Amino acid sequence: MSQVTGLLGMLDGIVVLDATQVMAGPYCAMLLADMGARVIKVEPPAGDSTRSMAGARGNDSAAFNAVNRGKLGTIIDLNTEKGRSVFKRLARSADILVENYRPGVMARHELDYEALKSENPRLIYASISGHGQTGPWAEKGGFDLIAQGLSGLMSVTGSPTSGPVKVGVPITDLGAGLFAAIGILGALHHRSTSGTGQHVDTSLVDAGIALSVWEAAVYFTTGDVPAPLGTAHRLSAPYQAFRCADGFMTIGAANDRNFQKVARVLGHHEWLTDDRFSTNTQRIAHREELARLIELETAKQPVASWLSEFEKAGVPCGPILDYEHALATPQAIAREMTVDVDHPTLGPLRTLGTPIKMSATPLDPKRRGPMLGEHTDDVLMAAGYSSDEIEQLRYAGAIG
Repeated sequence: MSQVTGLLGMLDGIVVLDATQVMAGPYCAMLLADMGARVIKVEPPAGDSTRSMAGARGNDSAAFNAVNRGKLGTIIDLNTEKGRSVFKRLARSADILVENYRPGVMARHELDYEALKSENPRLIYASISGHGQTGPWAEKGGFDLIAQGLSGLMSVTGSPTSGPVKVGVPITDLGAGLFAAIGILGALHHRSTSGTGQHVDTSLVDAGIALSVWEAAVYFTTGDVPAPLGTAHRLSAPYQAFRCADGFMTIGAANDRNFQKVARVLGHHEWLTDDRFSTNTQRIAHREELARLIELETAKQPVASWLSEFEKAGVPCGPILDYEHALATPQAIAREMTVDVDHPTLGPLRTLGTPIKMSATPLDPKRRGPMLGEHTDDVLMAAGYSSDEIEQLRYAGAIG
């Protein structure tokens, strides 16, 4: 039940075993926690490495909380035989297991899908890795930066003169986590009719490729290798950022009607009969020339003035905000895209809200991440361990 709304979450009663670290896996499991699942975070004795990032205090940090809210925290050392035994016991009653170790690691520990499904055929086992569980590169390590390069994303990010540029956010990490969550939800529906779980396999590189929708369409259709275009759109023009007297703004004239409005606002009715700009295809062919002409006009007035004029005309447009301002707009506030939580170590903590708004089963992002090992005893007792057994496991170094 949501701590915030008092309503049951859409995944109420679902138990998730979260054996992930850093970004992609924790983000996937956090989405499930937001949806109401009981997520058990399994950490090694030293904890998830994000606990030492972003202004850490002791074993807690804003970075860890950003992708681990609403979870139960346990320490289980999977490098010990007894730790693996505990993990297997928890997996027997779990609905979902999420892991993001390098392919082969869980198999060596006899904790892979093939090893666990015989004891829990209903288990949905999600693996997130750099390159996927199959293929000649499966056992290579992978980070977001590497995946952005391999997937083609960096080749189309930046400008023609900048050289390759990384997307500012860890897009392949987040994408792989999102795709894994989608696969898990689909597997849950399949299990509701079949009674059996399955293995969900997503990767950072696959996510980067899958997100390259327009770029792949252009390449498959024309054979032309997509190049970086700065802020411009590959299939629409004008659709990019333009310099104004005091900064930049965006204009999204993605069809003929909106382009006509842009021409009228800028006082250039002759553009409407100019063959270079008569259709979207022609505007794309003359994208740079059109952008130069538009910017000659937009540079004459400040952003606020142009925003007023374009909005009156019904042209999609907007300012380019930094995060200080983006998180504080009236719309972001109204949509609760930032929330405040209390943390015993970090104090009042502001974090991101959820972009998923559900009318009957709202998500609950207003919870903190667990302290390191905070719920180990509670989780093991719920799994049937006695207090004496827990102390023996802790003495043996299997749990913390």
